[in-house]
This record gives sequence, structure tokens and C-alpha cells, in this order.
Amino acid sequence: LLTDISVKMASEETNLYSSCISDLVEFNLGTPKNVGPFMSVDLKHNILLKFRCHGPPIRFTTVFSSELRYIANELNGIIGGRNTVIAITIWSHFSTFPVEVYIRRLRNIRRSIIGLLDRSPKTVVVIKTANVRELGPEVSLFNSDWYSFQLDTVMRKMFSGIGVHFVDAWEMSLAHYLPHNLHPKEIIVKNQIDAFLSFICPLEA
Repeated sequence: LLTDISVKMASEETNLYSSCISDLVEFNLGTPKNVGPFMSVDLKHNILLKFRCHGPPIRFTTVFSSELRYIANELNGIIGGRNTVIAITIWSHFSTFPVEVYIRRLRNIRRSIIGLLDRSPKTVVVIKTANVRELGPEVSLFNSDWYSFQLDTVMRKMFSGIGVHFVDAWEMSLAHYLPHNLHPKEIIVKNQIDAFLSFICPLEA
């Protein structure tokens, strides 16, 4: 759910926190497993969930050029509103590039988020931070948690003060008893989703 995504939810329900997930049914678009796009529908709660991979750099299987969409462009095409939630994470595929490349991409995304919130202030935007990863003998030659932390720091600074929420995946994965993993295990992902949902439907006091 939280790997380089834009998620859009539309719902008339006020409490999604403890329900809905089991009613979500994937609509098979016949798209590649690692690329998407994907879509799921929950008719009972009037929820539409969409996933789309970010644009280059991309580190996995072949992607049709027609499916290469930049996050900023996708945000520019969203109307927004109180029933729309956008979830974004973008860092891992930039961990082998100079930080200047990452900063340029984040600037464009920031500009699009500000534009979205200007036209639809009640839109909820949630950004998932970086997380720690396993660093075996080969991977450690071109990746490091130290550099990922630098990217994460830049990302938090870039999106501070513009009304977005953060899911702190760094702390969730760093402090957990499970081994470090680029793609955290289910229990960590559940914690991240719980934090994400708390911004959509906060518990009443």
C-alpha cells in the first residue's frame, strides 16, 4: 500500500479506522505486478483506491513509457476535496543519485501539493518517510542508511509547513525488533497503515 504511491479515497463514512479493509476488492486491470496501475473498490463504504508508480528513476521490470507518470503531474490532475486522501512516498529509487536530483523532484511535488491544497484545502495529504534497509556486502557498496537518512531529512524539510501529514516509517522500522528490510514485514506495514488511517479518521476524544 505504501510504496511510491498516490492514493485517492472517496467515502461518505466517518469511521474507516476499524472497518473497510476486508470489503476492499481489487479490480483487475491486467497490469504488471511491480508497476501497476492498480485499483480497488469498496462499494459498501463508497471507497475507490488507486495506485500508480512514480516516474523515473525506476529500478525494476520494464515499464511502458505510457505509464511513466510523475507525481507532480498526477497531483495537478486531482480535484481534491474533503473525501480525497493522497498518500506519497518517494526516496528509495533516489538513493543512488546525487541529492540535487532528489531536491529538484521534491520541489516540483511541493509546488503541486500547494496548488492542490489551495484549490481544495480539505484534501488530506500524507507522506511516508524513508525506512532503514538491510545492508549486505553487495548492497552496502551502493546504498547506506546514512545517505537515506539525508534524503529523509531533506524530504521532511521540503514538506514542512504546508499542511501535510507524515507517517514516520524511519522510526517505526529503526526501533522495531525485526531485522532491517527495504520492504518491511507485515507487522511494521500494519503500524504504518494504522498511522496513515489516523489522519483520515482521527479517533474522537
